[in-house]
Amino acid sequence: MKKLNETQLKENWDKLINLVSEIFSGDRKDKLLKMYKHFEERMMFTPGSGTAHFHNCFIGGYVEHVLHITKIARKLFVDYKELGAHIDYTEEEVIFAALHHDLGKVGDLEHDYYIPNDSDWHRKNQGMLFKHNPKIEYMTVTDRALWLLQHFGVSMTQNEFIGLRLTDGMYEEANKSYYVAYQPERQLRSNIAYILHQADMLATHVEYDEWKRGELQEEQKVEKSVEKIKKAVTTEEVSEQLSEKSKDLFNELFGDA
Repeated sequence: MKKLNETQLKENWDKLINLVSEIFSGDRKDKLLKMYKHFEERMMFTPGSGTAHFHNCFIGGYVEHVLHITKIARKLFVDYKELGAHIDYTEEEVIFAALHHDLGKVGDLEHDYYIPNDSDWHRKNQGMLFKHNPKIEYMTVTDRALWLLQHFGVSMTQNEFIGLRLTDGMYEEANKSYYVAYQPERQLRSNIAYILHQADMLATHVEYDEWKRGELQEEQKVEKSVEKIKKAVTTEEVSEQLSEKSKDLFNELFGDA
């Protein structure tokens, strides 16, 4: 599992707050900053998901994912315009939806959405490092995001609502009626939802690749350590040095356990 140190957690948080301060203005900016201040300590440590091979399943993964999708969405916004797509929304609207599409993962006003999984079996066999907190009312992540925004009095445009609401694309069953329309009048009238969904997919795939590289590096470390053990136990000096070598290798492998 990836680990962010204290400095990295703080740097990501500062990037998020600076982005909010830079992009938004007036009353909406004040209300957003008030909301972020309320969730500061919790949001800074919130994981991006609960299962190891999903995206950003580590402390601080939520903020890092939000920064990733926002960066990608801003680039796609430019690309869409350059490719000739019809743009009837602003960059601010794209950023607002990207920043808040997963807001529901911070939980409700009092409780975390994710809590550490206390089941060793699920952690070891299914990679479920975090589980949903049974203390909070059931809502989809998207519904809770919208509820939290309205609770803090944060207004949004129709484009922002559509973009945020549909970021998960067809992975969310409730979105099917938006994406699959057989009458022209029921089709999406803005492509902002496609930018958000494509940005989210790309961010999660990149984050998965990062996790996979980390897993491979860990496997390589273990393989090298095993090779060291094999070599150690086949030397002529093993009878005299086995005790000391075993201690060193054990500490190298498991010293942080």
